[in-house]
Amino acid sequence: MDTIDWNASARVSSALGRDEFIVRAHYAEEAPRVVIVCDRRPEMALYPPPFPWLSKRTAMRAAAMLIKESAASVHALIGYLDFAGEEPYWRRPESERRILAAIDERLEDGGFTATQDTVERAVEQLVAYHFSLPQGTFVFVLSDFLAPPPPDAWLSALAHRWDIVPVVIQDPVWEQSFPAVGGIAIPFADPVTGDVHEVRLTEAEAEARKHENEERLSACLGGFAELGVEPVLLSSATPDDILARFVAWADERMYTAVVA
Repeated sequence: MDTIDWNASARVSSALGRDEFIVRAHYAEEAPRVVIVCDRRPEMALYPPPFPWLSKRTAMRAAAMLIKESAASVHALIGYLDFAGEEPYWRRPESERRILAAIDERLEDGGFTATQDTVERAVEQLVAYHFSLPQGTFVFVLSDFLAPPPPDAWLSALAHRWDIVPVVIQDPVWEQSFPAVGGIAIPFADPVTGDVHEVRLTEAEAEARKHENEERLSACLGGFAELGVEPVLLSSATPDDILARFVAWADERMYTAVVA
């Protein structure tokens, strides 16, 4: 009884119209299965070199490789899902070398053509694949979450008692905040077409954008907190920085479990 999350259980039960109980127990040792979900919208390919900002593509690949290698080190079964093509690219959790090699190849060469609702579609697809994802499965969703799915999508996934881990990848300059560029002509590129247009913002407009972006990030992280989900926020593509963020996330989970 002490492991039941009554608030989360009430939200899930209300959304599904039946009694559901969310148990806050982590099954990493009992059921070592991991699924990596990658958001491959065009926006996730932004800021490639030589731009000085966060290369979200590089950060996503580095984070996914870290997750995969960490899971493999404890002999977990590892799966992968994205929607870069016409059909979902799905590899159910396995430990065979050929599957791991296929995931490596996808992380390296997969395109960035997914639609704006790709995270929602991915969550729905995982629910359809639930027969191969027992409770306690870790589901790492790597995205900037600038096109977030509706809360009901998360509730549907949580109803299967998976351990959902959103990995929020956002540039700290342009997405988590906004620089003071009032009065300066800034080239903005369309991530889909590549067309570049110069935009000149006033100081007030730049300041307003800064507040909007900061509030958007706060709302994103706060929404996960309301669901009882513990996200990882990545602001760097450097492997050491990414590792440090995951270690801090793991330490926080361990502390929370001990306190509970």
